Amino acid sequence: MSVQPEITQRDLRNRSREIMDAIQGGQSFTVTRDGHPIGQLVPLRRRRRFVSREEFAAMSRTAPGIDLQTFRADQETTADTAPDDPYAR
Repeated sequence: MSVQPEITQRDLRNRSREIMDAIQGGQSFTVTRDGHPIGQLVPLRRRRRFVSREEFAAMSRTAPGIDLQTFRADQETTADTAPDDPYAR
């Protein structure tokens, strides 16, 4: 994770268009006043984009492995295996 660049309140006022364009491009900023952080400017989440099969495969190669036995044991301990009776009170 990268560190957000700091901008002063004056920079925000004087360079607002440039800063807003950077935010629209995905950049985040920490706004300071008198050398103290007072807020953050962050881009809004965008709609999820399509991920190609090749890109998904590349991301999956670096994902941590899953131990199947541990996964199934976790499911057994958390899943309710008895069906609910809608007429039981």
